[in-house]
Amino acid sequence: MGEPRADKVAVVAEVKEKLEAADGVVLTEYRGLDVPAMAELRRNLAPSGGEYKIYKNTLVRLAAQEVGLDFEELLTGPTALAFVGEKADGSAGDAAAVAKALKEYAKTNDALVLKGGVLDGKMLDVEEIKALADLPSREVLFAEFAGAMEYLLGDFAGLLDAKLREFSYALQELLDKGGPAGGAAAPADAAADDAADDTPQDAAPAEEAAADDTTEAADEAAEDAPADEAGAETSDNETEEEES
Repeated sequence: MGEPRADKVAVVAEVKEKLEAADGVVLTEYRGLDVPAMAELRRNLAPSGGEYKIYKNTLVRLAAQEVGLDFEELLTGPTALAFVGEKADGSAGDAAAVAKALKEYAKTNDALVLKGGVLDGKMLDVEEIKALADLPSREVLFAEFAGAMEYLLGDFAGLLDAKLREFSYALQELLDKGGPAGGAAAPADAAADDAADDTPQDAAPAEEAAADDTTEAADEAAEDAPADEAGAETSDNETEEEES
């Protein structure tokens, strides 16, 4: 068996490269599609990153084997491949949107028949391709996700604002009641009151004792006073007698 022709080798390399780069691929039968119909289908797929290509089944089989995919049962009859690659703006393609475009086109043109495909290395049958087509597009999912995040953030902001208001009210109420400082000062005030109550009780006995001592001294002075006066009178009488 001779060496494969260079053009075949180039096609196999091209298909292999597209299979490796694509996020997914859908295989279809295109028997009966004319040139205008093919052009319309390609236009429908392009916005989602889909590229519709036709190769010989034998060459596709070789390329698939080189990347570890088994297309054997799908490669019967005229087969075209819809690769899910990058969009024109360089963003990632949308496998669900590509499958949807193929499904919708097949509804209006019986010549296009879905066979199956591959998504992220997993083989998909026709029903799975149709289920994939029913999923929301990437843009819709992103929009829903953004909406959900906006709702969650708004709800969180509202909850946070409510908690801050509660904290503010509680703090103001605490300050109105004197705050932590006022509460701490209460025991000191109570201690001062206790000291004030204790002072008269402790001082009273001392004052009474001092008053008693003073009274006793006065009484003693009073008792001594007559004796002194009597002595003074006696002394005066003696003096008068001597003079006589």
